[in-house]
Amino acid sequence: MTKKGNSLDQRTFNKLSRLYIIALSAIALSVIISQVLVRNHLNKQQSDSTVINVAGRQRMLSQKLTKEIVSLSVYSDEKNRVLLKENIKKTLYLWELSHKSLQKGNDSLGLPKQNSIAIESKFIAINPVFDTIQKASKSVILKLENKPLISIDELASDIKKVTSNEGSFLLMMDAIVNQYDVEADEKVAWLRTLEFSLMILTLLILFGEFLFIFWPTAKSVKATLAKLLSAEKEAKQMAFNADELSISKEKSIRELRALSQAIDETLLFARISPNGDLIHMGNKFSRLFKFSKFKKEIFFWTILSSNENEQLLIEDLISKHKKTGWQGEVKATIKGGEDVWLEMSIVPYRPTEDKSELLIIASEITARKEGQIEIERLTKESFEEKMSQQKIISSKIIENQEKEQNRIAKDVHDGIGQMLTGLKYNLESININDVEKTASKIEHLKELTTNIIKGVRTATFNLTPPELSDHGVVPAISKLTKELGKLTGKEILFYNKTDFNERLDSLVEINIYRIVQEAINNAIKYAESSHILVSLSHSKNILSIVIDDDGKGFEPSKVKKVKNGDGGMGMTFMKERIKYVEGRLFLNSELGQGTRVTLNIPI
Repeated sequence: MTKKGNSLDQRTFNKLSRLYIIALSAIALSVIISQVLVRNHLNKQQSDSTVINVAGRQRMLSQKLTKEIVSLSVYSDEKNRVLLKENIKKTLYLWELSHKSLQKGNDSLGLPKQNSIAIESKFIAINPVFDTIQKASKSVILKLENKPLISIDELASDIKKVTSNEGSFLLMMDAIVNQYDVEADEKVAWLRTLEFSLMILTLLILFGEFLFIFWPTAKSVKATLAKLLSAEKEAKQMAFNADELSISKEKSIRELRALSQAIDETLLFARISPNGDLIHMGNKFSRLFKFSKFKKEIFFWTILSSNENEQLLIEDLISKHKKTGWQGEVKATIKGGEDVWLEMSIVPYRPTEDKSELLIIASEITARKEGQIEIERLTKESFEEKMSQQKIISSKIIENQEKEQNRIAKDVHDGIGQMLTGLKYNLESININDVEKTASKIEHLKELTTNIIKGVRTATFNLTPPELSDHGVVPAISKLTKELGKLTGKEILFYNKTDFNERLDSLVEINIYRIVQEAINNAIKYAESSHILVSLSHSKNILSIVIDDDGKGFEPSKVKKVKNGDGGMGMTFMKERIKYVEGRLFLNSELGQGTRVTLNIPI
């Protein structure tokens, strides 16, 4: 490039630098101005929530003060009168402090010293009512301090002033709170307008900078880069032309040397005749099997192994595949009796038209083979462990069945049996001549009968419902959700999205029913949920059931796996049942976000 061209490039660079500085300064200035305006407004609005909370608390304090003053008519003993007087004094003090602070400000409470004209006018209107309640409350306190056991008639006029003015105070205080809320909303709306305006301004600045600074700069930089790339290309071409002959000359020599070294040093390489005589063996092959290259007229298989059976196997492989070639694994034995596994290829090769050879190319895979054998051993152990675990699960199932039978027997004996005994004694004690007592006992017997029916339902609910065998899994799940909702008081809903009503195999239906039952019971027992939704849908090949709850959720990764039958059996039984019907079960849950159990069953 010429000296004039360099001078022009320098001037262009200086101009671009100044333009970039101006552009970045404009962006920085707009950001600083927007931050100053927004933060200034936020500082003014910081106390709005505190003001609204204190104003809302005034309503509660006025109600509390009225309740405590009215409670004086209930208690006539000195102890309760003194206690009520102290409570009234505390409530009155906090009520007065908040009322004055809302009007004149209070740094400790975080209340501003200025209010709008609308707020001040509403306080002017409420102050007379406030003063009336205040004076009446102080009068009550003074009278109680002078005479704790004063009669309620002497306090009646003050109590009446408080109660008659409380409603007006509450209505006016509601208007003040609403006004505070309206003014806070207006401030938020103004802030949004300000932010939007600043955003538009920033975008306009960026667009202008792009149009008048960045785009011309990009075109200039592109032209400069094109010149640099062209110069670089010319330089590379010159260097290439200078070295091309030298590279071509040395390339063939390096390739031949590299190939020879790779074959001898990195591969297990050998050349043999079709009948197995060794012609050549690479260095790595020789080192592995400790073979001296000075030995002549030796068969290849005698080098690979000293074991007669292994020699016969290798000889047979070479004899059978000397025309077609072969690839596979071969076991060999080096000197010292150490086993070696080889991945070996036999490749037919004709160096000349009248001569044929076999190329032996191999790689040592001893470590991989040993790992494979170890994997097979571990797989066998894993299978045995799974069988052991299955035995644990089976025994646990039997144990749970026994516990369920004991539970039903206990429920019937302790609950239903005792209630039936009580029903019998009540029936025997009825005297038909005493109509009034007889009516009372009949009402009691109705209640006892209802409890017996509920107990029977509770004790037998977990047994297989007749709907399952008579009508199918959909009616059974529908009844399950309704009955559990009645028994637990929770809102449990069932929604058949696609109106599925087909019958399935009886064992498939009972397993689906038990999985859904277990999932709902888990949501009731452990999730602390109030709403449970069971939704069912189907396609041509899949039946899908989803159980959602709004409970506390959990981390599925921390659920204990069953190894020795300790804990977590409900989830294990669900997985075993879904595996039996060749379906899939998905569990999704997060702390505080509820739980979802999804079943996909082929149909």
